[in-house]
Amino acid sequence: MATLTISLGQHSDKGRKPSNQDFFGAYLPNESQRATKGIAIALADGISSSEVSREASEAAVGGFLTDYYATPATWAVKTSAQRVLQATNAWLYAQTRQSQYRYNLDRGYVCTLSAMVIKSTTAHLFHVGDSRIYQLAGNTLEPLTEDHRFWASREVSHLSRAMGAGQHLELDYRAVSISAGDVFVLATDGVYEWLPATEMAALIHAHWSDLDAAAEAMITVAIENGSDDNLTVQIVRIETLPDGRADELYAALGALPQPPELRAGSELDGYRIVRPLHASSRSHVFLAEEISSGHKVALKTLSTELSQDPASIERFVREEWIARRIDNAHVLKAPAQERPRHYLYTVLAYIEGHTLTQWMRDHPNAELTSVRPIVEQIAKGLRAFHRLEMLHQDLRPDNVMVDRHGTVTLIDFGAAKVAGIAEAAGEDLAGSDILGTAQYTAPEYFLGEGGSPQADQYSLAVITYQLLTGTLPYGTEVAKTRTRAAQHKLAYQSALSENRELPAWVDEVLKKALHPNPHKRYSALSEFIFELRSPSQEMLKRAQLPLLERDPVLFWKGVSLTLAIVVIILLLR
Repeated sequence: MATLTISLGQHSDKGRKPSNQDFFGAYLPNESQRATKGIAIALADGISSSEVSREASEAAVGGFLTDYYATPATWAVKTSAQRVLQATNAWLYAQTRQSQYRYNLDRGYVCTLSAMVIKSTTAHLFHVGDSRIYQLAGNTLEPLTEDHRFWASREVSHLSRAMGAGQHLELDYRAVSISAGDVFVLATDGVYEWLPATEMAALIHAHWSDLDAAAEAMITVAIENGSDDNLTVQIVRIETLPDGRADELYAALGALPQPPELRAGSELDGYRIVRPLHASSRSHVFLAEEISSGHKVALKTLSTELSQDPASIERFVREEWIARRIDNAHVLKAPAQERPRHYLYTVLAYIEGHTLTQWMRDHPNAELTSVRPIVEQIAKGLRAFHRLEMLHQDLRPDNVMVDRHGTVTLIDFGAAKVAGIAEAAGEDLAGSDILGTAQYTAPEYFLGEGGSPQADQYSLAVITYQLLTGTLPYGTEVAKTRTRAAQHKLAYQSALSENRELPAWVDEVLKKALHPNPHKRYSALSEFIFELRSPSQEMLKRAQLPLLERDPVLFWKGVSLTLAIVVIILLLR
């Protein structure tokens, strides 16, 4: 199976300057990490007016190459790189503020930065300052970045943006689709200002088999042409691209055969089956115990009907992969596995309890005080997903477990969207697949739009509404509305009724979280949870408004119904 490979040529020279304030580097990780995080290349150029800019350049490049790979594998490249670079920028700025140069940034810890992360079939470019990234296009180089310079006159210019120049970093980002044979060049101004793009391209072609020699030749010619600055060049050629799924997520388990039929007493790879726990059209879950320790686990197998479907296998394997990466008391965990597996199955923590569906059957008239703790625990689990740039996408009562202590745990991550995995597979991060249960799925999915944390918020709000009322806010109508116009006509059914005591402001909170338009829901899940306990003045005011002002459409529908009844009565008389 093909993997991502590159050829790399690099060279740097102080030129006519007394010292070299440029810094550059690249990190080529092992095959597994290359699939999840990619290959990183970076170059920084210190400003000549600063005696400490070399330290800034080294910190910017070194910090990026080290810290980027410390970010979660679930994060998208853009998220990981931006957070790392923003942290590095803050550190550089703080160093200047604490130094003798705090009132003169031109002498502080400031540098330019151009960085590239190559993952799957995409090159992710990050840039600030006036170093450049090019792509080879025939006999010339096409610039992919824009210089951040302010020209005071034809002769005098200054950096308008740079690492460490301000407390907040304004970073350019660009994603470029790549193919085998593509060539990229990172260069400082000491090179490109003295060497035309056509000459750089010609030197690359002349040294095609030795990119280090090509980089050195470019610098030599630039010096001969009169360059009076430090000079650094990096040349990257894409040799091969990954062929499908090349990471451990699928390679380790996806190719294994289906296990034999399991029943109580069956043994499998050191586990003994105790009894079946759950069966569906997608999977079968068994209570099992580790023979050597007696430790209880949930052993899950894929249904025979789906065992030949790559997408189903992928989602099946993904659940355990996710469970290993989320450390949260309200998210299902996966115990460490040391023994090899000979069949396709997953091992997850066993939760002794029942689903939220069963809890609702046992508590048909649940009060707000008993519902709140459940909703808050679900939200904590969801926020653990969102912090790692993942969406659950199938939040429903059957996928929430409640143990005898009242602890709530999210389960079943087969439908989850993981930004880092979607990116590695070349998928749209805002993919529109509907994998969840229709009654709990956010309306935007039915329009073919991608999910967001607001989509999981909607699902949680539906569960909250159901816990408090025993019904669904829109019934089964959401799945039928496949246009935005149809969704605008969705009528929210008030949670207030004569049968249950519920504050009017709670209904307003639910109505907002359940809005068909995700942009009109709460901007953060924490806001929704907070207002379920401490409503804002806006919610309290809305709850006190007369129906005509609070919901004019519902008011006039009621008036029309009343008038219709009166007319019918009069006609009958």
